[in-house]
Amino acid sequence: MNRYKITIQYDGSNFSGFQSQKDKSGIQNKIESSIAILNNENFVKLYGASRTDSGVHALGQVAHFDLNTSLSENDLRKAINARLEKEIRISDIKIVDKDFHSRFDAKGKEYNYHCTLDENPLSVNSHFFVKNVNIDILNSVSKLIIGEHDFLSFSKFSNKKNNRCVIFTSEWILDKSNQKLLYIIRGNRFLHHMVRYLVGTMIATAQNKMTEKEFERLVIVPKKMQKFTNLLLKA
Repeated sequence: MNRYKITIQYDGSNFSGFQSQKDKSGIQNKIESSIAILNNENFVKLYGASRTDSGVHALGQVAHFDLNTSLSENDLRKAINARLEKEIRISDIKIVDKDFHSRFDAKGKEYNYHCTLDENPLSVNSHFFVKNVNIDILNSVSKLIIGEHDFLSFSKFSNKKNNRCVIFTSEWILDKSNQKLLYIIRGNRFLHHMVRYLVGTMIATAQNKMTEKEFERLVIVPKKMQKFTNLLLKA
């Protein structure tokens, strides 16, 4: 029995996120079903390094599973891919130590959030449209979350025992020529909807819907933001 580490790429538009779902619409469901076919229809559990929300894509999601097979690593990768939807691909697979765990051995995670400043219809399904945004304010408030903080203010749920995350990188990059705005955040972990809420709140601040001091207070004095929930879920 070998333990395999896999790197997954997927377009999450038509899926309910990475995590397994009752209706089998999760990325995890699809990959587990493909592996099961190679295991005489016996279920094989897939362990992901992180969850992603509905509609979120991935270029380097890491996961692992245990399987007894005579297939080489490359042939196993091809066999799994052959039974997956075209929106999901295993880009790399290799045998690792038995004590490797994709979640607990992860050293960091990165999210890229793509926004557009124009109303180009070709960007509708791949970018979040924003207008009248002050890039200087975006960069200013993005630095306020670097380091270790309690991110309860930016989490969908408030019943988690640990809301603390360490943020290594938080920056906005403006591409004036293409009217595109990219947010990059790297950290040791993220809470449910945390990146989405952060993006929405930063943009609201950069549109003068709230002040930088109010944003900073949400970081310093964590609390649930019921008022902004519906707005931020659209981000």
